Amino acid sequence: MKNTSGKAKAGGKISAREFDRKFERGEDIAGFLDFRKATVVKRVNVDFPVWMIKRLDNEALKLNVSRQAIIKMWIHEHLMHPHASKQP
Repeated sequence: MKNTSGKAKAGGKISAREFDRKFERGEDIAGFLDFRKATVVKRVNVDFPVWMIKRLDNEALKLNVSRQAIIKMWIHEHLMHPHASKQP
């Protein structure tokens, strides 16, 4: 029987396709989300010189990702392994 109440099915799992349909119809999808795994995001603004933006864009293009993604990847790598890029 189809779940039309908007509540999560037993176990709280549905297919991605059904989840998308519910979302697009404006139905309550909160019962299908695990908020314990949510990440808090804070927006920051950073000013870069034009030459740096061009180099970031070139690297992002090589990896087929956005400028924001390359910045996040590189900062994450540095924070996880702070001494890996330093020369002796």
